[in-house]
Amino acid sequence: MINGWEWIIILAVVLLVFGVGRVSKLGEELGKGIKAFRQGLREGQDEEDDSDDQAK
Repeated sequence: MINGWEWIIILAVVLLVFGVGRVSKLGEELGKGIKAFRQGLREGQDEEDDSDDQAK
């Protein structure tokens, strides 16, 4: 299991390799992707609920 100090070292290496700007942009894109995924799940649930209501 990775402890706190190992995470700090990994983060420092990532920042050195990619730079602060690139890492923040990657985080932003990851956040947008997660948001879109959750929205898609909600829309799928809404469509299922609508089709269940129409079938009754």
